[in-house]
Amino acid sequence: MTITHETVATPDGVVAPRFRPPAGASSSASLSLDGEWRFRLFPHADTGVDRAEPGDDWDRLAVPGHWQLAAAPHSWPYGVPEYNNIVFPFPIEPPHVPDENPTGEYRTTLRVPADWPEGGRTLLRFEGVDSWFQVALDGELLATSHGSRLPTEIDLTDRLRPSGEHLLAVRVTKWSAMSYVEDQDQWWLSGIFRSVTLEHRPDGALDDVRVHAGYDHTTGVGTLRIDAATVAAAPGAVAARVTIPELGIEGASGEELSVDVKPWSAEQPRLYDVVVATDSETVTLAVGFRTVSIEDGVFLVNGRPIKLRGVNRHEFDPLRGRAVTPERMLEDVLLMKRHHINAVRTSHYPPHPHFLDLCDRYGLYVIDENDLETHGFEDDRGWVGNPTDDPDWTEVLVDRVTRMVHRDAHHASIIMWSLGNEAGVGRNLAHMADAVRELDPSRPVHYEGDRSSEHLDVYSRMYAESEELALIGQGIEPPLEDGDADARRRAMPFLLCEYAHAMGNGPGGLADYDTLFDRHPRLLGGFIWEWIDHGLTRTDADGNLFSAYGGDFGERIHDGTFIADGLLLPDRTPSPGLLEAAAVFAPIRIDAGADGALLVRNRYAFRDTSHAELRWTLHRGAEELASGTLDLMLDAGTEAVVRPSADLPLPEPGEAPVWWTVCAVQQKAGALEDAWLEPGFELGAGQLLLVEPAALAAPAGRVTTDADGGFRAGPALFDGRGDLRLLAGRSVHTFRVDAWRAPTDNDRGSAFWHGKSDEERWRDAGLHLLAERKTGVDLTEDGALEIGARVAGPTTRAGFATRYRWQPVTDAPDAVDLLLDVSPEGRWPESVARLGLLLALDEPRAAEAGVRWTGLGPGESYADSTKAALGGAWRHTVADWQTRYTHPQENGARRGVTSAAVSFADGTGLRIDADDVTVGARSQLGVELSLRPWSDEALERAAHPHELVPDGRLWLHIDAAQHGVGSAACGPGVLANAQLHAAPFRMRLRFTTL
Repeated sequence: MTITHETVATPDGVVAPRFRPPAGASSSASLSLDGEWRFRLFPHADTGVDRAEPGDDWDRLAVPGHWQLAAAPHSWPYGVPEYNNIVFPFPIEPPHVPDENPTGEYRTTLRVPADWPEGGRTLLRFEGVDSWFQVALDGELLATSHGSRLPTEIDLTDRLRPSGEHLLAVRVTKWSAMSYVEDQDQWWLSGIFRSVTLEHRPDGALDDVRVHAGYDHTTGVGTLRIDAATVAAAPGAVAARVTIPELGIEGASGEELSVDVKPWSAEQPRLYDVVVATDSETVTLAVGFRTVSIEDGVFLVNGRPIKLRGVNRHEFDPLRGRAVTPERMLEDVLLMKRHHINAVRTSHYPPHPHFLDLCDRYGLYVIDENDLETHGFEDDRGWVGNPTDDPDWTEVLVDRVTRMVHRDAHHASIIMWSLGNEAGVGRNLAHMADAVRELDPSRPVHYEGDRSSEHLDVYSRMYAESEELALIGQGIEPPLEDGDADARRRAMPFLLCEYAHAMGNGPGGLADYDTLFDRHPRLLGGFIWEWIDHGLTRTDADGNLFSAYGGDFGERIHDGTFIADGLLLPDRTPSPGLLEAAAVFAPIRIDAGADGALLVRNRYAFRDTSHAELRWTLHRGAEELASGTLDLMLDAGTEAVVRPSADLPLPEPGEAPVWWTVCAVQQKAGALEDAWLEPGFELGAGQLLLVEPAALAAPAGRVTTDADGGFRAGPALFDGRGDLRLLAGRSVHTFRVDAWRAPTDNDRGSAFWHGKSDEERWRDAGLHLLAERKTGVDLTEDGALEIGARVAGPTTRAGFATRYRWQPVTDAPDAVDLLLDVSPEGRWPESVARLGLLLALDEPRAAEAGVRWTGLGPGESYADSTKAALGGAWRHTVADWQTRYTHPQENGARRGVTSAAVSFADGTGLRIDADDVTVGARSQLGVELSLRPWSDEALERAAHPHELVPDGRLWLHIDAAQHGVGSAACGPGVLANAQLHAAPFRMRLRFTTL
């Protein structure tokens, strides 16, 4: 059979798959071929691979790398990246792809070093090539391979001349039959994007080393068995010596050794160097002893239940795409650890093997996922022709999953294998699952797409709503029709392989999900979608750098901003969502109870809290009143209630609230499992409000009238109609009640169970076009100015009846009080975006203004993302107040603000104090405050952050409340406990000129 890029067949002319030891772990010789290769791009796949020496017209291209990103961020000489989430960017007619198929021809001169070992074999290894490629040496075609995120090895032994030069040619197509099974939610990027090496394999080399390193938690004894084999024309076992130098233990391959060890877990990633040696090769592996099991529907590691508080991770760099460097991998792992993430799902393909080395070393549980997704077949015909159910694809899919297991099975961090993602159901799932279990029966098998879980060990779903999750946790979810299959599935742990879609401002509701995980033993936990925004760095026509998403490269078919859905911004700046996840996932959780106490929980599965110190402070604003430590040590999985001492020096109520804050911090460095953090690193925090701020004194001053019929109330000046024209010496551009926000990606989201999105409902109610009509202006007997108004949008009979009561403050000519009472009228949609005031002041240098506030901070928070925000006194500039989401949207709200002082560049300022805030029947501490140097309309129009330009005004939202953010871009919307409905609200505000 002639194999082409449109052929469904396993790789041809390649060496059988083998395990991959860490870099430098083998004594055998290797030579990196990374660097500049000669390159040309052709429009079609029929250019051929020949012996012709490249001429001067050939370019130079970095390997590893993607040809689309070769000159990023300034130019795209080899075609542009394309982003699709589900749909194929070509007709669905497998295995065929378009004739227009960019094909890269790579050339390099291969020189065998003079000291290259004699005998044995010499292999050429590719760690990853996207998507289909052929390899030729000196014009002779040797091999054809695929599996973009999987290794390929080719035997060059009989074709190499010692110390000679050879022309190595590689032809890579952008599209192939394999594109149908690599339809992951990511950029389409092509080329040799992982390293290429020349590797010597001595006779009797260790080509397949299977590590069996278990741990018996009942005896505290580990067991080790190393099975060693060589992969040649006739594979077979080889005898090898096995030693653990640290323990002084020696044995032989195939022998089971009992060892007194400390077990491996993500909390305590204890590794032992295990040396495996034959007469021709020595390999040193970092081995962790641990046992994975499932008992009574509960997932156990070393006999103890664990919870996976994880993320889905695509490999990504904003300039290099999936050609990630070791430095980037380490940065990811350390960021995860420092934000209390303990697990990674390698969505949706095996990662670079070095990433798994780091997960072993630093401690992350891993679901290693097969390079398989066929999502584009889920169209209006319902998975017709899906390779997962096509016998012609069986060998290819089994080849993929077994190459992954062969490569990675020695990693302690891997606790589960995944057959793939969003690839429907079919007969090939059984073949893949059987092949995995034959190679490695020690780990459970995962796959989300088959709800029956017929061939799996874990019941897995994505984006289940919290109500359904609670039923599953209790084992009372709706049954399957097949009683036996239903009973089998109910005996499985349940995993949310994707939840809490972190797109833009969000995700909301993390704490609600985490509470359910803790409450129900069957719930194993979940993986947030996803780790990082995939914004590729590029420049616009004016030279501005920005993060590009779908459509920014002129793609005909794309899925827009859906690629920007991570907890990290593209430059790896943690988003507010990651800070919220860190607070929710904290291993030592400290939460306020309803009885004036804090509940401290040790959520480690294996560690006590002896490495942590509980420090408390009593503080009012930025003033520390007292501090100390709590004498408390908790065993794994236990909890305790702590209360502030009765003799704390509580002050009388003043301008700022008094908080009792308790932080669990790392006490010392040096322990192996804590090598990645510094003393003082926060492991959890919580607080109690002990003293509320004093109520604002009654204003009691009198409003005066001006000769032109206007009114003056301290620093506020009104015209005769009651419109506010001047405040704190600055012209007022806008002042009215508001219920709209620049939509978030989640506001725009509408999964199939939502119907209309929040944004659509809000627009239907005219919230984006609210306007005010005055209904009356009166001076009261006690000297206040009362202004009646109705605020409403077009095409609706619903509105807000509004009463503003302004009154100067006695003995404070620079202060004025506003009592705002608002009542909704008519029929309103299911939710509103916000309830509060919109104020815009003329201020040419608004972005430079400083802001000091007392309230929750230091970062933004919303009704369903509150755990990371703590009460205190904080400081920002207006520019720093903003969160520069990859796609601009509502951001920056600070909640619980009782006072805020804005300092303008000219030395003047405005102070805002808040009191008597109620929404419906609920009273609350402070307001929600947002400040921007641009309007909501500009924020909504902007496609990228650099398009936002200060407009010469300071825009303030002073809200009684705001709608939560949810996860509706791909998942449940705002949960009921964080939804905002039209309701009467009241605020008392004091404005003071500084």
